Amino acid sequence: MRWLIQLLLNGLALLLVDAIVEGIHLQGIGTAFLAALLLGIINTFIRPLFVILTLPLTVLTLGLFILIINAVTFSITAWLLPGFTVSGFWAAFWGALLLSLISWGLSLIFQQ
Repeated sequence: MRWLIQLLLNGLALLLVDAIVEGIHLQGIGTAFLAALLLGIINTFIRPLFVILTLPLTVLTLGLFILIINAVTFSITAWLLPGFTVSGFWAAFWGALLLSLISWGLSLIFQQ
């Protein structure tokens, strides 16, 4: 049940990111929740591989390269899901960063 609440909060966060970041577009609420689900799957299976493969670069940049990995996973989600578009790297970067912050804030509000 907890994962369902987190999925709904992430879908809501994606809708807010769509409203804030100019280069990100979602077709509707259903697309936002599907994007949240797909992003969760990608973050579970693909993101750890990226982190391991880029570990030396992440250490060299004191962890800041993780922000690039987040933007890449955000872009992969948009590439795989029709109805979710990201216009470029910077839109993906700011979208992923805002999604993390908004999702964190909503989780604090709803005490996840």
